Amino acid sequence: MKYTVNNLSLYVEESGAGALTLIFLHYWGGTHRTWHGAIAHLVDRFRCVAYDSRGWGQSEGPDSGYSIRDLADEAEGLIQTLGLKKYILVGHSMGGKVAQLLASRNPLGLVGLILVAPATPTPTHFPEVAFQQQLHAYDNRETIVQTIGFLSAKIPTPEILEQIVEDSLSGSSAAKIAWPTVGIVEDISLEVSRIAVPTLVLAGEHDNLDSVEQHRREVLSRIANSTLEVIAKSGHLIPIDEPEQLASFIAQFAAKRL
Repeated sequence: MKYTVNNLSLYVEESGAGALTLIFLHYWGGTHRTWHGAIAHLVDRFRCVAYDSRGWGQSEGPDSGYSIRDLADEAEGLIQTLGLKKYILVGHSMGGKVAQLLASRNPLGLVGLILVAPATPTPTHFPEVAFQQQLHAYDNRETIVQTIGFLSAKIPTPEILEQIVEDSLSGSSAAKIAWPTVGIVEDISLEVSRIAVPTLVLAGEHDNLDSVEQHRREVLSRIANSTLEVIAKSGHLIPIDEPEQLASFIAQFAAKRL
């Protein structure tokens, strides 16, 4: 279903029911479909809301407005539009950075934060070769498959591979370039220190992009009430590599907030 949020049309998929809502924010290159595997194991206990961030999937893609603050405003606007009273933010990678900033505002109704292989709140700078690879990660099917090979610890099924390729190709030009040139270098570390809700950080055991140690150093050290769990046999694409294991950790954390 589509909702108008902050004057933009966003595609939102809602499933399950209950007093507690899990709202899912996807990674750079993903869509709401990134979460399908995990949500399948959660809908019997929780209301689940997954959406396409601006410029991805079926959501409108403006020419500008892709900073982390813009994306946090978008998520906050969606929560208000849906009238959520009690919810947990679940953010992956880029979505994890967005979730950190939104949680730092301590919005009404937020009872927990789950960060799945989150991008760091501090700026990340890559060597020129790696930066160029990131800029062109979603140019075409070939570059997308190469990117998946780096981010994932497993070979996706043909069906999931096609889904990822389609999702990555769906991005608008502005959305594709915004993360490596704007979002990833934004510094929200001061804001993140204001997060007051219980926070669970989930790291991929074989993550080539954001290591377990990096999560401890850059994320946990800045969030007072945070804990770390490692998703075995997973790379950076935890929702794709280990959806069932991911859902189990989410369910355990969420059950304590019912």
